[in-house]
Amino acid sequence: MTAIPNMDDSSIDAPVAWHYGDPFREQRLLQDGTAQVDLSHYGVVVVTGEDRLSWLHSLTSQDFLSEFVSLQALILSPQGHLEHDLHAIEDGTQIWLIVEPGTSTALTKYLTMMKFMLRVDVQDVSDDFAVIGSSGWVESEYPTWHSPIAFATPQDVTDIYVADRPDAWQVSQIIVPRLQLDEVLNSTPVVGTWAWDAHRIRAGVPRLGFESDTRTIPHELGLIAAAVHLNKGCYRGQETVAKVYNLGKPPRRLVQLQIDGSTNDLPSIGTPVTWNEKEIGRLTSIIQDFENGPLGLAVIKRAVPVEAELLVGSIAASQTPIVQ
Repeated sequence: MTAIPNMDDSSIDAPVAWHYGDPFREQRLLQDGTAQVDLSHYGVVVVTGEDRLSWLHSLTSQDFLSEFVSLQALILSPQGHLEHDLHAIEDGTQIWLIVEPGTSTALTKYLTMMKFMLRVDVQDVSDDFAVIGSSGWVESEYPTWHSPIAFATPQDVTDIYVADRPDAWQVSQIIVPRLQLDEVLNSTPVVGTWAWDAHRIRAGVPRLGFESDTRTIPHELGLIAAAVHLNKGCYRGQETVAKVYNLGKPPRRLVQLQIDGSTNDLPSIGTPVTWNEKEIGRLTSIIQDFENGPLGLAVIKRAVPVEAELLVGSIAASQTPIVQ
């Protein structure tokens, strides 16, 4: 099977295969839980030491002191803006952190600066370990992260921002030694990142660096139930999290866009989204979905009515709010 590289050299996903010749079939395979995807360009950081749990508890939005196997956590700026999205796995001796491509160096630098006299050690092991994506919550002999239940069945958790999702996003990320990547990856059918992205966009799940910018707060993306513990001790950015949660709605919200596919043209990421000739946001993710046609995500102004007909560039689109 021949890998088709990502044609956009500027994309952070450029190092891995976009698809393998039949993108729609690959989307179906991943949705059915019978395929894996090469995410070896993602970063992997390891935190060891006796104080690792309490230390990460104090630095992030999540509760690392309660027993867990995997969780999603955020590192925020002092103003509460999203800086890092951590997919964390605790194996009893160390914590594995899966992070977006190109962010492991900055994360390692920040965490190293915050060690002080604590018994922790931080290492960027991205050169030695690689990530594989799989649909469903799979069991593996390797360290494995499972997506939060808030992305799978949000009606079963308390979430004042996301009442429901267009689809479920129930996936796993498996960390394997890089030397064993091909062996483990080829044990099942392999699909490209287009299928992985389609699965995410179909469910309205945000991605750091796509749906987020320098002003993004977790509430706008529906990340509170998935990645923020509201009853833990202080951490950087907590004041903004608590203020917006208790006193009001975020200024923007994540929406899924159903884009007119009659022209066979897909707008590019960054295309302005307009309503009544005024820009209200920008297209942040886009995919040709095998069931729904062109689907995108955007973060738009909250004041825009749900029933409003939008334009993505010059192409008509309707919206399904992810964040209420």
